[in-house]
This record gives sequence, C-alpha cells and structure tokens, in this order.
Amino acid sequence: MAIRSICFVFIAILLLGASDFSEARKYKKTVGIYELKKGDFSLKVTNWGATIISVVLPDNKGQLGDIVLGYDKISSYVNGSNYFGALVGRVANRIAGARFVLDGKPYHLYKNDGNNSLHGGHRGFSAVIWDVKEKVDGDSPYITFYYHSFDGEQGFPGALDVYVTYKITKDYKLTVTMHAKPLNKRTPINLAQHSYWNLGGHASGTILNNVVQLFASDITPVDSEFIPTGQITPVANTPFDFTKPMTVGSRISQVKGGYDINFVLDSKPDKKGLRKVAIVQDKKSGRVMELSANQPGVQFYTGNFLDGKLGKDGAKYVQHAALCLETQDFPNAVNQANFPNEIYAPGQVYEHVMVYQFSIKK
Repeated sequence: MAIRSICFVFIAILLLGASDFSEARKYKKTVGIYELKKGDFSLKVTNWGATIISVVLPDNKGQLGDIVLGYDKISSYVNGSNYFGALVGRVANRIAGARFVLDGKPYHLYKNDGNNSLHGGHRGFSAVIWDVKEKVDGDSPYITFYYHSFDGEQGFPGALDVYVTYKITKDYKLTVTMHAKPLNKRTPINLAQHSYWNLGGHASGTILNNVVQLFASDITPVDSEFIPTGQITPVANTPFDFTKPMTVGSRISQVKGGYDINFVLDSKPDKKGLRKVAIVQDKKSGRVMELSANQPGVQFYTGNFLDGKLGKDGAKYVQHAALCLETQDFPNAVNQANFPNEIYAPGQVYEHVMVYQFSIKK
C-alpha cells in the first residue's frame, strides 16, 4: 500500500462549523487531494465528500483538458451547494416529505429541499470527511475511501460502513465502485456519483451541442417538487427521447428549466451485471464518454441551477455548463412500492459499479 497526497488542507472552524470541526480534530482527520495517473489520463479526488475534483485527458488535437466542473479550493466544496463531483448518500436524490416507514416505524429525515430530503440531508455523505483506506499507484492506480455512518445520522436507521474506490484501468477507463454494509438495522441505501461533465472542457461554455444517447425507453415522471408520481411512462414522441443520439439543446426548450429526471434503463446487462447507460460526445474536442453501470436508473441533469458563479481557473459556470449522469435506484423508492427495492439488511451488501470509458475521435 502506498499513500501519497498532493496536498493536505486543514479545514478551519469557520468553514465546517463548531461541531464538525470538533469531530475532525477529535479524530485528527485531515482533508487531502490525491492524484491517480496513467499516461496522459489523470484524476484528482479529495476525501472531503469522496469528491472527484478533476478528470484530465487530451482532445483531438492532443491538448489536455479538465472535463469536470469544480473549484480551486477545498473550502469552496465545503461551502458549495451544487454537489460538484461528490459521492452523495445515504440516499441520493429526493425523499418525499423527508420521511418513510420501515418495518412499521416512521423515520423523519432532515429537510434540505423544501419539504423533502435531498442527497441524504444537509450533512449527507458529500459533506463529511472520509478516511483514506488505501492508495496504490502503478499500472492500475486506485484509491479507496471509507466512511462510517452512525445510527440515526440525518434521521436514517442503523449504522453503515461505506466504501468507494476510484480506479483507472486500461486507456482512459475509470471505474467507480461503491459498497455499503448495514451493521445493525435494515436501512435504505442509494449512493450516487455527482460529477458535472463538460467534455469540451470545464470552462468551454454550455453542453447544449453535446450529443447524448441514453439507453432508456421510459422515465419516472415527477411533480412540481421533482418527486416521482409513481408512474413509469415511455419517452417515445417526447423531448425526453434520447434512444437515438440527439444534441442536448435540440429540444431542451420544451422542458421547463431543462432536464432533471430519472430514466429507466433497459439495455441488457452483461456477464458482470453492467448495462449500457449513456454515450456522450463533444464533436469539437472529439472526446467521447461511454457510461455503464449496474443500477436500474440514471438521473439526467443539465445543470439547470448553475447561475454563473465562478469555478476552477475563474471559469464562469452558467446554466447548462455541464451535465450529470447519476446512476441510481429510483428516487423516492422508499415510498413507492412499485419501484426497485433499496432496503438492505445486516449481512447484505449494497454494490454500485460505474464504468466510464473515454475515447477521442480524430
């Protein structure tokens, strides 16, 4: 095992708040930035929120570019509200009314999205310091983060051990593997990786000209608070139909605010249980991203709430400056009996695998 951080950043009390800072000091936790590199493909992550802070690879002219949105300083991730690059949970996406009933007992969660819970609450897994369990360099470099979620954290039942591994394998291939193990109670688990992608480069403007194909013939429609109604409806003859490659901007004006909805994946799983999720192409740079995963859904989000705030290198992140492809269980599944199960018991293991394969078209 080789652990080497690019830099360590001690989180100040003004950034974390008194209680969080006291916890970090008690366990002598530090926040670092770590790099994985294979040839001209590199990834930087931080154990603050198990967050991806950069993904760098060449374009069709050989110029290196960073293709995820983010910030220059860790403090901006601490204070940010967009979940740039974060690992979100214990339950990603929204839970209606910030409550659910499990085994006859009601559980009340922290409300951080109007009347609802979003991405695990105000201090979900994206807003905690993870431990670095292992970092290995070499031909297939990887890093594993670990977080222990205590019983009752943000209102969720049961203690939970959570792991995420970021690994570079082969040329331009990034694998994200998430595991979670309930320790003493049944509990809902739905983790998601929340990177904002712009294949033209994080500072290149909007993604409206990106060509996207989604391997999904249905969506889970939502109400005015982005809570699924419980229905599953076909995308055919709607602006949500990306079963064939389409530019993001071709019909986005027909969707109020932009895309922010769960697509029901229907491609056939391979021998490893992975199914095709999406293909994204930026024709100007030649960069292509193919995503596969083992989850039933993907939240397709087009940066609708980005409002021009400054990011890395002084870049201005305007509306639709990036897109997210968050593979997941269906939103609000704890309150929808017809949605795939997301309840796990002690002895069971939650596993979520994502594979990003990048390429460059000349």
